[in-house]
Amino acid sequence: MNAGPRIVTVTLNASIDQTAIIPNFTAGEVNRVAREQSDAGGKGVNVASFLADFGHAVAVTGVLGADNQELFLRLFADKKLIDRFIRVPGHTRVNIKVADDARHQVTDINFPGVNVPAETIGAVSATIDALAGEGAEVFILSGSLPTGVAPAIYRDIATRLKVRGCKVVVDTSGEALARAVEAAPDIIKPNIDELVGLLGCPLDDEAAIVAAARSLRTRGIGWVVVSMGGDGAIFVTADAAVRATPPPAPVKSTVGAGDAMVAGIVHASLQNLGVEDCARIATAFSLGALGEIGPHLPSPDVVDAFARQVTIRRIETRAAN
Repeated sequence: MNAGPRIVTVTLNASIDQTAIIPNFTAGEVNRVAREQSDAGGKGVNVASFLADFGHAVAVTGVLGADNQELFLRLFADKKLIDRFIRVPGHTRVNIKVADDARHQVTDINFPGVNVPAETIGAVSATIDALAGEGAEVFILSGSLPTGVAPAIYRDIATRLKVRGCKVVVDTSGEALARAVEAAPDIIKPNIDELVGLLGCPLDDEAAIVAAARSLRTRGIGWVVVSMGGDGAIFVTADAAVRATPPPAPVKSTVGAGDAMVAGIVHASLQNLGVEDCARIATAFSLGALGEIGPHLPSPDVVDAFARQVTIRRIETRAAN
């Protein structure tokens, strides 16, 4: 039996997320920070951290700046994540999150990231291939791309992994998403704006969103999950379309809520759960992340309680093959 990690997350544009909590934040004015917190981040790092909270063995790879990696090393040690990142000279970008806990709003200021040379991407690709050879089954390709990386990188990685029989989950946007769908990943999770950008047409109601997701399924994609913030998410598979609606919940930060949903999807799929149970668990993971600052989930008991409050509704429309 292979003792290596079953799950790998790939983060090509990691970040340190510096959160400033500022009640009643006002743009254009002097604002005083009530408290501050810095966390290792980037979408794949967040997904890995959430999965580790539920006991999964996860390897993390991608690109990190060598000069400010301390927060990442601490997170990897605390969560027992297997560190297979490639280091480059310089600093990992610092993204600024302004959390207004009085108005329950978060303002993101995201920087582009370091310029990554081709040989570094080659080293990351070789690491991914090695992890697949060591028995990893699920690969999660998450986040934006740093300067210098071709938009087709996720497509190319996914294509190689699928030849090996691995399961591929993609959560990205823009041209990187458009190219990634060419490889027919097993699961994609665009938010509603990313889906509009991908298809180039308005999606004004539930029926239009389901039709758009089913059009993507005809390209060979297994599951299409469309996240919609406080309005929940729509899960479209070969057999069903369901909508998961969360209950009202206190919000400390929205940063990482979509990544928590990806983690919940992977967690549920590894248990071979059906789409309704998967939608319930994934939404509960997302709810759990809303109450935390940084890539952490509350206890499984709290997440289970959230899951029981999620409303699941089947959407009755004619499926496309």
